[in-house]
This record gives sequence, C-alpha cells and structure tokens, in this order.
Amino acid sequence: MGREQDEFDFDVLVVGSGFGGSVSALRLTEKGYRVGVLEAGRRFSSGDFPKTNWNLRKFLYSPRLGLHGIQRIDLLSDALVLSGAGVGGGSLVYANTLYRPLDAFYSDPQWEGITDWRNELEPFYDQASRMLGVCTAPGGSPNDDVMRQLGERMGVADSFRPAEVGVFFGEAGEVSGDPFFGGAGPDRTGCIGCGGCMVGCRHDSKNSLDRNYLYLAEQAGASVLPERQVTAVRPLPEGGYEVVSERPGPVRGRAVRYHRVEQVVFSAGVLGTVRLLADMKERGSLPHLSSRLGELTRTNSESIPGASSARGSDVDYSTGIAISSSIYPDNHTHIEGVRYPAGSNAMALLATVLVDGGGRVPRQVRFLGQVLRHPGRFLRSLSVRRWSERTVILLVMQSHDNSINLRWRRRRRGVRLRSEQGTGEPNPTFIPEASEAARQAADIMGGDAFGSLNEALLDVPVTAHILGGCVIGTDADHGVIDAYHRVFGHPGLHIADGSTISANLGVNPSLTITAQAERAMALWPNRGEPDQRPPLGAAYERVQSTSPRSPTVPADAPAALSW
Repeated sequence: MGREQDEFDFDVLVVGSGFGGSVSALRLTEKGYRVGVLEAGRRFSSGDFPKTNWNLRKFLYSPRLGLHGIQRIDLLSDALVLSGAGVGGGSLVYANTLYRPLDAFYSDPQWEGITDWRNELEPFYDQASRMLGVCTAPGGSPNDDVMRQLGERMGVADSFRPAEVGVFFGEAGEVSGDPFFGGAGPDRTGCIGCGGCMVGCRHDSKNSLDRNYLYLAEQAGASVLPERQVTAVRPLPEGGYEVVSERPGPVRGRAVRYHRVEQVVFSAGVLGTVRLLADMKERGSLPHLSSRLGELTRTNSESIPGASSARGSDVDYSTGIAISSSIYPDNHTHIEGVRYPAGSNAMALLATVLVDGGGRVPRQVRFLGQVLRHPGRFLRSLSVRRWSERTVILLVMQSHDNSINLRWRRRRRGVRLRSEQGTGEPNPTFIPEASEAARQAADIMGGDAFGSLNEALLDVPVTAHILGGCVIGTDADHGVIDAYHRVFGHPGLHIADGSTISANLGVNPSLTITAQAERAMALWPNRGEPDQRPPLGAAYERVQSTSPRSPTVPADAPAALSW
C-alpha cells in the first residue's frame, strides 16, 4: 500500500465535527489559521435522513457492518452509550435541547478551585445560545400534558417548564429560533412537529451544526473532510504532528492519508477521543499523556425508562419536537419527556418491563419474577406496533458526583475500551426517581411502565450523554487538560468536546460543550500574534479573550446563523 500525502495543508486539524469541533473550526478560521476537519461519518442533507429508524443503514453508525447513519450505540461494562455520527456530530441525532447546567456542576471538586466557572462561562453560554438559535419550545402536545401531570403527582408542579431548544419554528426573530441569515431560503417554512428530530430532521427545521458553525467555517475557508477516521497522531521531529486517517469500513487501511499540521484539536466525542489517545499512548506516540486519561467519565447519572399507553388508545404521543418540556423533582434531578416520530419503533427493541434495582436480590431475578407474575405485561412489552405513537420516554438526569473510569485493552486494530467504577458515588444502575416517574406516567396514560433490556438483564443503565474522561485539572496529576483545554505533556494538542466536561450536569450537555469550546477558542491568539496564555503546565491565570482577526458573526447577532 503506497503512502499518499494529503493534498491539503493545514495549520490546525480538528478531529470530529460535533459541538466542540464545529466551534473550533469556525473560531480558529476566524483567527487566521488554515483549518481542516476530519469527520468519520458522512455528510447529510435533509433528504438523506431515514424516514424512520427502521432504516438501519441510514440510522445506525457501524461502518464495519456497512451502516453509515447518525446513531452510534456502544456497550461498556457500566453503560450503554448513545452518541452521534456524521458532519455535524451529535447535532444530527440529538433532541435539540439546550439547557444550562444545574448549580452542582460549577462547584464540583474536580475543578471548582481553578476559577469561578459560572462567571467565566456565562458570556460564552450567551454566545453559544445566539449561535444555536435557542428558543422556547411551544407546548400543548399530549407528551407535555403527561409531563405537567407528572409534575403535579411528584409534588413539583411549579417546576414544569417548556424546553429550551435549537429549532426554527417559522416566525422571524429570536423567540422562534429563526437563524440570523433568515433560514434556509424560501423553502424553510419551519418545524411541522413530526417528532423526527432524533431520526434526522427532513424538514430543514433543526439548527444543527452544519447549518451554523460548520457552514460559516467552510464559508471562511475551513475544509471539512467527511468519512475520514483518524487512526494515529504522531509528533514530528521538526515540530508539529502527523495525523493519519483512513476511510472507515469493514477493511482496515482504505484510502490512507497523512496530514502534517502544527496543532491538533481532538473533538471526536468521549469514546472517540479517549480511544484514540489511549491507542497513541499504548503505541508510544504520545508517551506523556496524563495517567488520568479515561478517569472521571460521567454518564450524566442517567436512566431512560418510560410509559406506553394501552393498545386501544387513540392519543398520539409522537407529535411535536423530540423534547418539549421537563420537570425538576429535586435540586439534583431533571426529567424530560421524549418522543420518536410515528413509525420509528426500532428503539422499542431495547425496552422491556420496568424492573427496580438495588437491594440484595439480583436485578435479573427480579426481572424473571416480573415476567412470571405479569406475563401479559411482559408480552405487551414485546410488541413494537405503534410504539412511538403510544409512548412517552422519560430521560432522567442527575448532577450527583459519580463516575466510571474508561480502561482499555490493546488489540491488533487499536484499543478496545471497557469501564469500571470510578471515584465518588457508584455510577447509578437504578434511580428510584426514574422508576417512580415511569409508574406515575403509566398510570396517567392508562398503560404500562417500561425500562431498558440492558438494565433488566445486565444491570447496566443507558446514557445518551456520556461525558468526561479528559477532564480539566490543575496539573497532569489531576487532569488530562489544563483550563485552556491544552493537553498536558504535549504542546500543540488540545481537546474540545464532551470529554472535557468535568462534572455531571443534570441537563443535556450540548450547550455546555459549545460554551466551553467557545471559551477555549476565544483564548487562542490570532495566527502570528503573541499567546497571552501562560506556558503549558504553569498555574492558571485568567486572561482576556482575543478578538478574531476576521469575524464572521456580528457580536450582537440576535440568533443562530444558517445557510
């Protein structure tokens, strides 16, 4: 196999195009750097998304099986992880939800002593909200009615609120989430409430990253290279790094390219970034990486149960956007009502009867007991017919200090990640508030509560928001990156994605990942100008943001930008 030198010449390569990678691409291009973005997934237009998630080739991402969709599913020892793929990363498959974190996030012991994070991040939350077109979701759907009644039954009726989302609803202005450029031309009429956000928006209404940050980055000169899986990052003797990429698929080593760059920003998501760094550490390419790599990985302390109405019900719970309202049972817990569009019933294959955990009796034994005591309920759980129309999924998140550690085994084709319990409280496999909410919702809907198969059979929870693993610390003994998102021990390497989130949020993480990346890139110098940040490894100092040499977005832009 010959060695093909890539035809592009970059100052910075960004590995991944999700919320951290897209921000990095735009802001560094504005600062005069020649930027390339390598994305393992494909590029999608609205017509490329599947009509339902039964179209596994377009929905699931597993290139070894010939699947090149937007939804990744990875099973670890301690969590079943859902994440995104494609140009735009998780924004293609996420539920548009853009909340700010609960208070405990800012005071987590991992990073609270470094700076006043609430104060530092506040302007970047504002900036990220404008760029992503955050607005308040319209209410009134059957799903919202269930959430409102659930709040009343759990004694927190006052906590019910519409979700903050990045969706264009069809009216001009910030309230509707209308992009600053006026949307996607005359055909962009706004959200039709089909519920298809997590299958891929086919109606140009989701403010995904390919319609704002990435679009602007490409217009300013950045190059986005889809279907490029990074397999190696190696320091060069003369300085800088060689980045090796290939086309993902069942055969290793297809269309290999070698990129010589000055700096690299890892934005491949938690599992992608940790896996790549671990592989390079094992191979000796990046020998000085912190021993904390993979530690303090968070699941956002999540559980995803739900409820389905009786088979004869004529109420359609699939209408509306994917998440349009939520409640807060206590200061550490957040529950959102989630939906898939009509006909998208594939995820029902992961559901079964609700089984509590905890206590001395193994969960598998309790599951068997449920099956024997309630065979009718179990048989109903096997049916996927009209599942999305009959179902309200409950996304339960908490801000408690618990974690897992990612570890790895060396294999011929890189490393394989596994997990083990980390520091703080044990990663929860059972959240009592989640089970109580599911049972109450089932009573409201006149149906059955359900949990996930992996919880019932493996005592392993589901998370759609894996975080951490490359956390911020004061030095290499306490974290993988410094407070400027630079990798300890390797000048020129940076991380900007969910792996840098250093504490559980208790809310959906996309806005926080975007805000942290905005802050990190704001502290970079313009190309060729002095760097105001202290040297790598020095104590943290608060420095002023550096205004970009060629800004693409007016500072007072009222909302998101889009093509």
